[in-house]
Amino acid sequence: MKVRVKYVKSGHFKFIGHLDVMRFFQKAVKRAGLDIAYSKGFSPHQLMSFAAPLALGVTSEGEYFDAEFNSLVSSDEFVRRFNEQMVEGMTVKDVILLPDDAKNSMSIVAASDYHITILDKEEDTACADRKAKLLEVSGHLLEKETIEVLRKTKKNEKVEDIKNGIFKLYPDGDQLYMLLATGSAYNLKPELVVEALCRETGYEYQKFDYRIHRIETYMRSAEGELVSLLESGTRISNGNAQG
Repeated sequence: MKVRVKYVKSGHFKFIGHLDVMRFFQKAVKRAGLDIAYSKGFSPHQLMSFAAPLALGVTSEGEYFDAEFNSLVSSDEFVRRFNEQMVEGMTVKDVILLPDDAKNSMSIVAASDYHITILDKEEDTACADRKAKLLEVSGHLLEKETIEVLRKTKKNEKVEDIKNGIFKLYPDGDQLYMLLATGSAYNLKPELVVEALCRETGYEYQKFDYRIHRIETYMRSAEGELVSLLESGTRISNGNAQG
């Protein structure tokens, strides 16, 4: 039986890499006494897969992983048992039961949205001006025909037009809001959008001047709309799915 778990990654946990997050949950499942399923073969492992891993230094309230279990408890009981094993900065928010033919979360992710906080520096007298210009430009950047950035990979670097990967971009109070393409088809990092904004305003991009927080992770519905990954299934009541 397949379930999908939504969790929050915050605080000092933003400095923990994806592989360590995987190990953390593998151990938490055991400590929680949950009946997780294992693969067959010489070296069995827990049947667990994660959607759209976060970059180091990014916090999130919309993270997901899928897992298979031999038996179920209710969604509320899943959450309670998980959170008894959590530490500060990691919290399970919800658990749903997936249909047997559901695709894993990694393969269906289509977008993520973010809040970008422009950090104030006491020693930087131009900080307020920089923030005001970045917020102003964010409301007009998508009017450009192309938005080109230098995208670096392990093997090379190339100039790339990222406009089609930006679904929404605008100032939200004193933060930047952006909805970006995420997943295997195309994955746009929020840092590249901030770099593009810095280029437009004439400021040099410094990664530690910004705090990135993921709000939610989305998939496409049958109608093509972006919806939460929780829309794939149903909550569990006393071991049974409830609509």
